[in-house]
Amino acid sequence: MKETVIKVEGMVCNGCENRVQNALKNIDGVEDVVADHTTGTVKVTSKSEVSEDVMKEKIEDIGFEVKED
Repeated sequence: MKETVIKVEGMVCNGCENRVQNALKNIDGVEDVVADHTTGTVKVTSKSEVSEDVMKEKIEDIGFEVKED
């Protein structure tokens, strides 16, 4: 398992958190997702073969912006 933290801009409420969590949980290999709109982060626990790029693309597909470090 690996843990990935992605910075996301545009989450402003619990509904936004739920949208992000549900979108990422639909990716094969993703085990757990915790989105936090107050910190603007999404913590993803997944199998090692899940690409971070796939996760970021899924977040952007539903209308949020991924912030690069």
